[in-house]
Amino acid sequence: MFTPKYPPQDTAPTPTALAQTTTAPAPAPVASAPVVVAPVSNRPTVQLTPGSALALAAGGGAVVLVVGAVLVSMLLAVAITAASVAVCAVVLRSILNHEKGR
Repeated sequence: MFTPKYPPQDTAPTPTALAQTTTAPAPAPVASAPVVVAPVSNRPTVQLTPGSALALAAGGGAVVLVVGAVLVSMLLAVAITAASVAVCAVVLRSILNHEKGR
């Protein structure tokens, strides 16, 4: 699966004339390999009309707004929790310091 795939030797490209030395004989002509044509897909292409492009943009904007609102609400929940824990810590510290003073 991860081994490289090399083309067969008969379809490998021949070196250019610049890469050949002048003393070497000219290579014998190589028969060209048959050209493989990619199959034509039967699936229809997607064409965006102005109305569908507008709907796509509106949908994307709605998704961005919803995700942003969820993230902001989560951040707000964390901030409120942190503030309430801080207030509880201050109250407990005050109560404990008041008990030591008596």
